[in-house]
Amino acid sequence: MFDGKLAMHPIVRQLTRAQLHEDGQDILLSREWLVTNGLGGYASGTVAGVATRRYHGGLIAALPAPLGRQMTLSHLSERVRLGDKSVIKLSGETQTPGDSHVYGINYLTEFRLEMGLPVWRYELSGATIEKQVLMPHQQNTVYIIYRLLQGDPVRLKLMPSVHNRSHDSSVSTPLPGTFRLSEFESRFELSVLPDLPTIRMSLDGARQAFTVNRQTLPEVMYPVEESRGYEEIGTLWSPGYFRADLSQDRSVCLVASTESWDIVAALPAEEALRLEYERRARALAAAHPSARDGLGAELVLAADQFIIKPVGRTEDTARVRAGGDEMRTIIAGYHWFTDWGRDTMISLEGLTLTTGRQADTGYTLRLFAHYLRDGLLPNLFPEGGKEGLYHTADGTLWFFHAIERYVQATGDLVTLDILLPHLLNIVEHHVRGTRFGIGVDPQDGLLRQGEDGYQLTWMDAKVDDWVVTPRRGKAVEINALWYNALCLLADWLRQRNNPDDAGKWERFAEQARISFNRRFWYKGGGYLFDVVDGEQGDDSACRPNQLLAISLTHPILDSSYWSSVVEVVEKRLVTPVGLRSLSPDHADYNAKYDGNLRARDAAYHQGTVWAWLIGPFIDAWMKVHPDNPAGARRFLSGFERHLNEGCIGSISEIFDAEAPFTPRGCIAQAWSVAEVLRCWVKTTPVVRDA
Repeated sequence: MFDGKLAMHPIVRQLTRAQLHEDGQDILLSREWLVTNGLGGYASGTVAGVATRRYHGGLIAALPAPLGRQMTLSHLSERVRLGDKSVIKLSGETQTPGDSHVYGINYLTEFRLEMGLPVWRYELSGATIEKQVLMPHQQNTVYIIYRLLQGDPVRLKLMPSVHNRSHDSSVSTPLPGTFRLSEFESRFELSVLPDLPTIRMSLDGARQAFTVNRQTLPEVMYPVEESRGYEEIGTLWSPGYFRADLSQDRSVCLVASTESWDIVAALPAEEALRLEYERRARALAAAHPSARDGLGAELVLAADQFIIKPVGRTEDTARVRAGGDEMRTIIAGYHWFTDWGRDTMISLEGLTLTTGRQADTGYTLRLFAHYLRDGLLPNLFPEGGKEGLYHTADGTLWFFHAIERYVQATGDLVTLDILLPHLLNIVEHHVRGTRFGIGVDPQDGLLRQGEDGYQLTWMDAKVDDWVVTPRRGKAVEINALWYNALCLLADWLRQRNNPDDAGKWERFAEQARISFNRRFWYKGGGYLFDVVDGEQGDDSACRPNQLLAISLTHPILDSSYWSSVVEVVEKRLVTPVGLRSLSPDHADYNAKYDGNLRARDAAYHQGTVWAWLIGPFIDAWMKVHPDNPAGARRFLSGFERHLNEGCIGSISEIFDAEAPFTPRGCIAQAWSVAEVLRCWVKTTPVVRDA
């Protein structure tokens, strides 16, 4: 509980009893919570206390390769024995054939995020209990704290259930073997195989005790997995159960960890909570002034979840520390994404610069420069792996954009000088031609891309051998990014006293600009082609990609076309929670993202709404309407309501393309949070002195 000692008011998002129960238990099963640890590890579940996804658990630890993120504490059964000997179950479970037991729903009177940390309040026949979950920063540890706010003492019974699998593996993954239970002075260890982490647990509370009751829990069902076309029935294992008395003057805390006992013992629960509150308060104080309260502050706290110190990249860690840096990268989304080059470069401004974390921006940019290969930034780093995958045509070009925003915010010319040779290497490779058919067409100076079997733009859905939106040819946003990169590079070279090279790249940029305006304008629609010189010729699908021709620092599109493009996009693509990926009048438009993987990917970029696209849209809109930030702010209004949906306090990856715009995909997405936060600050009205 926030103790009021910090020089600020706590940022609270509250769901009242009425909000929690307005649509029955289905709402509580669809609303989720997320706590992270700055390493990529997390704890997550539904507000109802029922695990519905493979990713739901009390402790998903971020571990070195080859393990990656590992599900350890899967579930915690919670029972309360009142003074009259009656027993109330708070947690829930789902067993075949899909019968959900949401035991605590009738007693749940409030769910809130307090400084971003989840708190549940239960009213039980005169006893008021609160539960709170936190993870210490950069530790694979979770604290689950119970407090009695009102009423006579009660007795808690907590039964942990575990697995030891990759968080991304199927729930049907067999238990890895026979768990061994060891006890050391009321500290308990669960181990199974030498190469898997030991799970450590302890309970702090009055008259605490542990009863050994080893049991396998079969037929645990995860209904969201079933709806997504995956195996939905799994097995867990429990070593027994903890018991402790809970009173108004003595809280109870269960700790689970894969860290050593020395690290676990160093932080009693209340101290861990105080330190985490202080860390979050400092994060808010460092943020842009317009993001220190209200929606902006909530998004600053949400942004913190994506900025991580990746574990296990030993060689990289040694290298960056030798240069005085720290390892930093961006998790693209929870639960299943790792760090992606494209997502990182798009997100950095909102996640780190808007929040006053410029050092993290610099660390990340310099780290990714090390990963360049053949003029390309890695598209992603696989879960538990070390080597990046490089199939991206735009991630590398977003690198220029991220550097420009960083240098503009910090004036760090030393980093610019460090990165300039890498940037020259990038454009030279693109002119010569590099992997995946990425290269400049010397006839018109436009950048083309495409190779069989690869999805290279951000519209990258692929199922088996089917690339849903291949977009081979000259894609509109790729060329907008290419032109912007050339102009930025030329500017920097001039600033660093290299006018000859600057002139060379200015000529490349001018050729691309002239060709772009000649080739991409679709007169019949009043907007831009999505792809020219594609496999089927020029593609007139109305998509949001064209916004980058206006929104970037150096817009490639002639300003005479801006109003028409923005008007068409606003009319056809804008929704309360982002932009549709395809106009509803297109034959391939798909309004709903659901079903199995093939059905979902068929809709992923064929209508599905993407929250992050609100950023380029607002940038473009404000270039057409530069003196109307309030007009731009209205496009963000739908996100305030959304913070009570999906993952409470964060922004989903995608949404269905029509009302009610159901949240889909990752429950918390880096570039969604980043772009809404950035635009929130950008559209804050300027208060001028009288």
